[in-house]
Amino acid sequence: MEPTESLQEVVLIFAPTGRDATSASELLQRAGIATRICGSYDALLADIEQGAGIAFVAEEGLFGQALDRLADLVQRQPAWSDLPFVMLTSRHDHPRVAAWRKQQIERLGNVSLIERPVQPITLVSVMQAALRARKRQFEIRALLLAREAAAAQLETLVDVRTAQLQAVNTQLRDEMVERARVEETLRHAQKLEALGQLTGGVAHDFNNLLMVITAGLDMLELHDDPERRGKLVRAMQQAAQRGAGLTRQLLAFSRSRALRPETVNLSTLIGNMSELLDRSLRGDIKVNVELAQDLWPVVADPGELELVILNLAVNARDAISGSGVITITGRNARQVIEGIEGDFVNLTVRDTGSGMTDEVKARVFEPFFTTKDVGKGSGLGLAQVYGFAKQSGGAVTIDSVVGEGTRITLCLPRSHELAEHEAIPAHHRIDVSSAPERCVLLVEDDVEVAALVEQMLRGIGYDVIHAASATAALGALADDRRVDLVFSDIMMPGGTNGIALAKQIRKRRPALPVLLTSGFSEAMRGEAEALGISILRKPYGLNELRAAIEHHVPAPAVS
Repeated sequence: MEPTESLQEVVLIFAPTGRDATSASELLQRAGIATRICGSYDALLADIEQGAGIAFVAEEGLFGQALDRLADLVQRQPAWSDLPFVMLTSRHDHPRVAAWRKQQIERLGNVSLIERPVQPITLVSVMQAALRARKRQFEIRALLLAREAAAAQLETLVDVRTAQLQAVNTQLRDEMVERARVEETLRHAQKLEALGQLTGGVAHDFNNLLMVITAGLDMLELHDDPERRGKLVRAMQQAAQRGAGLTRQLLAFSRSRALRPETVNLSTLIGNMSELLDRSLRGDIKVNVELAQDLWPVVADPGELELVILNLAVNARDAISGSGVITITGRNARQVIEGIEGDFVNLTVRDTGSGMTDEVKARVFEPFFTTKDVGKGSGLGLAQVYGFAKQSGGAVTIDSVVGEGTRITLCLPRSHELAEHEAIPAHHRIDVSSAPERCVLLVEDDVEVAALVEQMLRGIGYDVIHAASATAALGALADDRRVDLVFSDIMMPGGTNGIALAKQIRKRRPALPVLLTSGFSEAMRGEAEALGISILRKPYGLNELRAAIEHHVPAPAVS
């Protein structure tokens, strides 16, 4: 029931008997109040349905009417509306009439009673007060309508802005996809460039190593002098070690090699590296080692740490064009790394070389990045240093000034355990004639590698059975011949690798020990360790092979 504008300030008058309707209308109009006389009950209901300011009714006009219709109109008013009723009553106080009046007051709600005879001033004042209250109701309705209109306008605006944002978002997504495509293309181009640089450097390094080995082998055939032959052998051993180190760098970069951290005494480790550093650096470069006397032990992989120190020293050497000084210092420090405060040892390698520009310094730890000519470096040295520091729970920092030199600091976590200082006992050659017969089943598909390893095993006192595949190895074990150890490569043709072979052997001979070897051992190290099987990493030397074998097959007493 929404009122029309024409009836909002009108008083509806329903007094069907006598002259009450006419008299009241004339009186209210003289007071400036608009009126409308309703000639019937239906007309009253119709005007109330259209909306009105006030309904002024004589009670006798309601007697006998269907008042439920009027009550229904009142109930269907909107929340803001409360139509005022002014009811003209008589002095009749019969109980039934009084009860009827009370019922109408309850049904119509906002009802005021005026008893005959009515004073003109009383009627006018009641009507004016009711109209003022009704006017406030209409003002509330206007505010509600305005709020609804504003809400609708806001919703429309939100829809428009949402559509605009969706369009912008779609455009941004398209731009991000395009940018990702361009970046992927750029990364691919950079990767190809980096791989070209890497392969050039690695090929050059390996060619030099192979040159030393192949030429050394040729020279061994020409010389019988033990001293000269010994020098050639040592040169080939050093070349092989350098090749193994380069392979370790590549594996570390590919993250295929897991670290084996242990407690390391830096003073001992760097002291043992003195000869290696002397061979790796030029004679016109002086190396100073300044380690604190109370230097803490650290937690690190000792082999990888040696490679890190060597990489830093070689980079420092290459940065010095003439004579210069490389200083290796070690200091204890309490500091925060990766948001964690703890005890660390700062190992610093400082040189008096040419230094780095800010652009070079920002990229030195990137894989393949190098300022050296092709063949002078692979660009993996400092990348390996960075990766080692992160994997070890530490960090690496660099400080460089052009023309003054560079300082690279490796931060390693302190170990609260004591490093083992016991010297590794030297391995003596076993007197094969007095040793009990021991047999190793060698499983290796590479003919040349198998022949060399077989010689090495026989040289340390073992009989050898060679099998070129896992199937041949299982066949060799089928006749119950004596075998003390199975020594197998992990990567083999035929679909059965060393891990699968070891599982088969465990089923057939649970007590027979198995030792595995691979140049790419980290890929299956977890599975091997779950079986309790050790892996000897290629390349290995005679002493490493002997130690690994005797860990599984105790050596006999030497007579």
